[in-house]
Amino acid sequence: MTDTIFTPRSYEFKPYVDCKNWIGGEWSDAASGKTQTVMNPRHEKEMGKVAWSDAADVDRAVAAATAAFEGWKATPLKERAQVLYRVKNIMTERLDELAWLLSHENGKTLAQAKGDVLKGIECVEFGCSIPNLGQGEQLDVSRGINCAVTHEPVGVCAGVVPFNFPTMVPLWMLPQALVAGNTFVLKPSEQVPYSSMRLAEVFKEAGLPDGVLNIVNGGKETVEALCDNPTIQALGFVGSTKVARIVYARAAQTGKKVVCLGGAKNHLVVVPDAELKLTADTVVASAYGCSGQRCMAASVMIAVGDVQPIIDSIVKTTSGMTLGEDMGSIINPASVERITGYINEAEKRGAKVLVDGRGKSVAGQPGNWVGPTILDNVSPDMPAGCEEIFGPVLSIIRAKTLDEAIAIENDNVYGNAAAIFTTNGGVARYAVERFSAGMCGVNIGVPVPREPFAFGGWNDSKLGTGDLTGFDGYRFWTRPRKVTTRWEMAKDSTWMS
Repeated sequence: MTDTIFTPRSYEFKPYVDCKNWIGGEWSDAASGKTQTVMNPRHEKEMGKVAWSDAADVDRAVAAATAAFEGWKATPLKERAQVLYRVKNIMTERLDELAWLLSHENGKTLAQAKGDVLKGIECVEFGCSIPNLGQGEQLDVSRGINCAVTHEPVGVCAGVVPFNFPTMVPLWMLPQALVAGNTFVLKPSEQVPYSSMRLAEVFKEAGLPDGVLNIVNGGKETVEALCDNPTIQALGFVGSTKVARIVYARAAQTGKKVVCLGGAKNHLVVVPDAELKLTADTVVASAYGCSGQRCMAASVMIAVGDVQPIIDSIVKTTSGMTLGEDMGSIINPASVERITGYINEAEKRGAKVLVDGRGKSVAGQPGNWVGPTILDNVSPDMPAGCEEIFGPVLSIIRAKTLDEAIAIENDNVYGNAAAIFTTNGGVARYAVERFSAGMCGVNIGVPVPREPFAFGGWNDSKLGTGDLTGFDGYRFWTRPRKVTTRWEMAKDSTWMS
């Protein structure tokens, strides 16, 4: 490949290199020679091509990972962690380059792209701490008898990640999996392969042995091959619930450990005693950050009683947002059409469009755009009120009581996140204890747990046991070995010994 350093420092369109597979420490084309176009969403212009892999490419990557496993497993845990320290330093030094590249392939604003990379760096930092957390446990359980637990690598692991956080989500998986002694095959979204490409180069520069990390690019056939490959022992997936169900069922048939994080319909419940500015600003940031293309976006605000001043403030702030600067583009034309369809359907069914983002564009950047949108008087049975839109649309549902609001949240099939906005501690505790969601917030619009706490929802937002991030992630990518030891018969032995 040619030089992959990404030089642009503006939103002006620039073509980039083609993205190949990373197998055994080398770049290679797909066995079939097939490629697919990678588009810059702001301009809807071609950045380059990405390899389009099939089962043969997956088999080659798995073979490389298998060959590297024994040597990497034998490397002491603390030495494996040193690679992550160097990864963290390299990523910090190249923050601007990595953020601009992410912005160009994903469409995020630079500030949001930097946030993506910085969160990825934080995940790497947590991986550096594993030697201090993953030492296992031991206890003298009886006279002369000791039980100990160690966390052993499972072998070759795999991850399938989405388009919306090209740096952060791969780093939800890689630090814990690699520092645990596993080798890995990563399948990035074909829409944003470049951030993972640069991560491979960063890990190589940091001293990761060849074959420990491999990348296969592609689509459905590539994912199916990862699910079906019997050598892969654990697989993590992040994406829509529809695909998560398919991946979970298919991968589990081979005996893999599987965790699939799916979609969401997050609810922010606002009661009359909520602080006006804090609530309004937080709801706007949650609903429109990353153009609403994140599973933690506030897609529904449940207005309990008279909170009209807060709604008016949200409308005023949203109306003043500058598209292209305060909010980035949508990933592709099909998503623009889907998001616009939700707005049209809600309006047809009686919702009031308070702020309309349809038909918006940015001069000089004729790409995929939908402006921030607010729908009022949405009912829970409208598609905009119950389905994941994955775009910059805030649906307001009116409720008379807090219990009615909680019931609306609980009736939704998803259970990723829910939050309550109030100045009353009793009200906050009452709501949080009754929300059917794995991640809850009090006056927090995006209640994402920071490391070492794990990310993961409930209900249709997650399939599998455990989570992928934090120490829960380390447990997922390992298996416990229990060792019970006795060196001599105790003189005062009992039935237990």
